[in-house]
Amino acid sequence: MDKITHFQNVILQFLNNYNEEMGGNLPTSNPPRRVLADKENNSFQLLAQGWKGNHYIFGPLFHFDIINDKIWIQCNNTEREIVDEFIAQGIEKQDIVLGFIHPQARHFSGFGVS
Repeated sequence: MDKITHFQNVILQFLNNYNEEMGGNLPTSNPPRRVLADKENNSFQLLAQGWKGNHYIFGPLFHFDIINDKIWIQCNNTEREIVDEFIAQGIEKQDIVLGFIHPQARHFSGFGVS
């Protein structure tokens, strides 16, 4: 299996497992969540979309891109330590970029810089 396919599989497994753990596949999930996967452009999200009481919810819980042979964590709106789970699946630290950290500060993160 090539590197990009491995990254895609790890990301999708993570998103689907997280969604299932949080009850996102249940019709009573509030708000409903769904995994969006664009393998052709290497962009992946877990999106919450729907009504919670009187409030409309729309936004990503997670957003990942694969850019230049690295996984970019663009958004993590949870307390989940994603990088630990990716490393446990064989992803190397230098292949993970924390996209939400300013480019000039990424070298302090211990992960990939670009």
